[in-house]
Amino acid sequence: MKVLFKTLGFSLGLTLLFTLVTYLLPQVKGEAPVEKKVDLSSLTMEDFIALGDDIFHNKGTCTLCHKPAPLGRAPDIEGDDMVAESAKRLADPRYKGDAKDAEGYLRESMLHPSKYVVAGWGKKGSNDSESPMPPVDKPPIQLSAMEIDAVIAWLEAKDGNEVTVALPTAAAAAEVAAGGAGGDAGKAPAPAATAEEALAKFACVSCHSLDSKDTLVGPGLVDVGSRLTSEQVRQSILDPGAVIAEGFPPAMPTDFGAKMTVNELEMIVKYLAEKKG
Repeated sequence: MKVLFKTLGFSLGLTLLFTLVTYLLPQVKGEAPVEKKVDLSSLTMEDFIALGDDIFHNKGTCTLCHKPAPLGRAPDIEGDDMVAESAKRLADPRYKGDAKDAEGYLRESMLHPSKYVVAGWGKKGSNDSESPMPPVDKPPIQLSAMEIDAVIAWLEAKDGNEVTVALPTAAAAAEVAAGGAGGDAGKAPAPAATAEEALAKFACVSCHSLDSKDTLVGPGLVDVGSRLTSEQVRQSILDPGAVIAEGFPPAMPTDFGAKMTVNELEMIVKYLAEKKG
């Protein structure tokens, strides 16, 4: 009878342990996201602006860095009037880009982010000459021209400014219908296939150097595996406020557990745990 009770107790304890682990891991399935198709043939400007809002907060992953202080690692473009801000930046003597108006500046800032870096937001050691932001039309974000226009429309409209971006043309609608560029407008990025892709997808490399001990926004990770166990690396991603590295602000996003698939998380943990310097 004692053996039976011990066996039942062990089984119950094991079940509770697995349940706890399940709750600690991100509750996101490692499946490709549901594809959203945009019917451009009946698209209104209101729809286009809403599409830009959705892309900014989802596929574009803009809110990983563009947050209000003190958590933001880039200007709070959602909280700022970006038409007014664009005018200030175009008038800055440091501006050496090619834009002439707010629409042009916003597009340039997404496609060529290092042409003008807002003071204080450049990569460390670059004297604000290099932006940590990747071009949004390149991997891992890879927005289409239509999606970029939609984001610009939203950035203009959100503070009551006139939208200067034109709706997609009938030719663009035909291209989408045929499965061409923009046909996956609003679709979230596919799950990363490698740790390197996952680190880029979640903008980890914007704040952490992977090949040195240099400080960007956060500490360098070239030797993180010699300092932290796999469990500690996992905790630092899922619950970054639990242990904050000395001398660094609590700036790391707290929602990676909801955004990463289990596979993406474990690839990153394994990759970082193996970095011994």
